Amino acid sequence: MDNVWLASALWIALALAASLLSIWAAMSVALTEIIVGAVGGNLFGLPLAPWVNYLAGFGAILLTFLAGTEIDPQVVRRHFRSSMSIGIVGFLAPYLGVLLFARYALAWPWPQAQIAGISLSTTSVAVVYAVMIETGYNRTELGKIILAACFVNDLGTVLALGLVFANYNLWLALFAAATGVSLWLLPKFAPWFFRKVGQRVSEPQTKFVALVLFFLGGLAGIARSEAVLPAYLVGMALAPAFLRDRELPHRMRVVAFTMLTPFYFLKAGSLVEFRAVITGAGLIGMFLAMKMATKFVGILPLTRRFNFVPREGMYTTLLMSTGLTFGSISALFGLTNRIISQEQYTILVTAVIGSAIVPTLIAQKWFQPAYKPMAEEAEAMAKEA
Repeated sequence: MDNVWLASALWIALALAASLLSIWAAMSVALTEIIVGAVGGNLFGLPLAPWVNYLAGFGAILLTFLAGTEIDPQVVRRHFRSSMSIGIVGFLAPYLGVLLFARYALAWPWPQAQIAGISLSTTSVAVVYAVMIETGYNRTELGKIILAACFVNDLGTVLALGLVFANYNLWLALFAAATGVSLWLLPKFAPWFFRKVGQRVSEPQTKFVALVLFFLGGLAGIARSEAVLPAYLVGMALAPAFLRDRELPHRMRVVAFTMLTPFYFLKAGSLVEFRAVITGAGLIGMFLAMKMATKFVGILPLTRRFNFVPREGMYTTLLMSTGLTFGSISALFGLTNRIISQEQYTILVTAVIGSAIVPTLIAQKWFQPAYKPMAEEAEAMAKEA
């Protein structure tokens, strides 16, 4: 489509349709955007113009950054052993299990098997966070442990994606040094800068964050790493500042979810070929089963080790088995860099989408634990009553 405005209208119409569908079906909007993108790509052949690729790439970077800003350091410190153990094992078990399955059972070359392992090693912070907020479990000890473990799990995924496919040369050293200096300086400089400029119509705070993300993302590209890696780390570094000022992340989320992330998820869905889904249904099922099985083998025993009651342990394991954002980012990275084929991408991203739906539905329907608010939350509820 040569007319850029009509092309824009088509993309935004699909984004609006996905938003309305997510409200009607009570599903994550990211999930419905992928589904609508798949339908649109197969029916209309969505045009992937350079400006679409740019907006989609920026959307992935900003979404990754915002996920990093949701980390509460106090929660991580309070539940350090359980959240770290569950998060690390939640990454390693499916990463190694799917990697070895793809390499030795399916005879995929090592780079393709690595993409499969990384794509299916994730949890879905977006899905889990939405479930926590909707049910109120974000105000419970269990909910806080699950959220902290999700962040640890996905940090492992982002680090693996950035490190496994990097070129170890001078550019990588420069990228690592620049990232390290930024992570050291930002917690000191950014809060001062945010207070100094204040909230303005010109949004200097948002532009400052974008400058840092673009600069480090550019260095990551030169080093053949992935721009989402520094974005996630920068988000973690700025999390205390963003937790103190809830208005700034709110404004950035409005920009991200209105004009950027829809292009990313719609694009990811548009690359799914229905014919490949039908022909590869068996492999999709096997990858999904492998991810869930390895998550269960790794995480469920840990929940017993940390004295979770059985229902809470099963609920935690199921939510940690979800995947969406970083799984689709990893699969799309493999396709964009010609590591995996279009058919392999379709198989992996469809398995990722399945992992966002199946474990969540099972957890919510059959294993939702009793609501146990934290002491301070219970006291506040008693006062309100």
